[in-house]
Amino acid sequence: MLSVGDLVKKWQPSLFWCMRGVSKPKREALFTLFAFCRHIDSLARSPMPVAEKKELLKAWREELANIYEKHIPATNIGRKIYKNCLRFDLEQKKWAELLDCAALNVPKPMSAPKRPVFEQYLNSTAVVPFELALKIISGKNSTANIKLAKNLGRAVIITLILRDAKDDAKAGRLYLPQDILEQAKIASFEPMQAIEDSNFACARQLLADEAELAFYKAERLLGKLPKKNTLALRYVNNFFFLLFQTMQKRGWEVISPKPRLNIYNRMRVLFRTLFK
Repeated sequence: MLSVGDLVKKWQPSLFWCMRGVSKPKREALFTLFAFCRHIDSLARSPMPVAEKKELLKAWREELANIYEKHIPATNIGRKIYKNCLRFDLEQKKWAELLDCAALNVPKPMSAPKRPVFEQYLNSTAVVPFELALKIISGKNSTANIKLAKNLGRAVIITLILRDAKDDAKAGRLYLPQDILEQAKIASFEPMQAIEDSNFACARQLLADEAELAFYKAERLLGKLPKKNTLALRYVNNFFFLLFQTMQKRGWEVISPKPRLNIYNRMRVLFRTLFK
């Protein structure tokens, strides 16, 4: 079984090396947080029966309760949370919010959510993980950290929604919120029909405007924080902003193939992160 550090290194090598700038205890906590988020996302997207998903989410809530009551965790990731994360005084309810995100896709995949549900999804999927990461890095929940988590998390997850729209639709998911689809005059909220609508490019553009604003705010907020301890967050911001710009330049009417950053562009991101 891969260690939590090896999991990060395999998925995103440059991000792994950017995390080397923080102390080992903080790094191990960040790796553990990443592994937990990846695990929960995989659970939510898996084809396993609904009843099994519900049972696993229930088991994870019980596992988190055990961890915070100082009982012996039953899972490998649970033991890593106990060992690596509790020292940073992370709130139990924040971990529970990560599970709430997975629950939004159970018993059926999310499709054209209303704005409050969409905002809950953004918060649970990305904002909370960045809040926890910043608490690990800085040791505090400052107003600046909360603002950064909100904007960086929002920018990242909307970029992924825009990138993965076709794949999501094939799986019965449509993450663009109803108000955006209505504003773009999309005739149907059924996922495949929506992405094939001639107005879908307009809907993507409207949501992209929200992401672009969030990227600029995140960039400004990151500039106010010490560079050494925030290299990983700067890398995430630079990586996803370049991915966003790639889609923006080719036009929001182009939905496939999904854009990918080649090795040259990944090195550009790493260079910008380290030296600018």
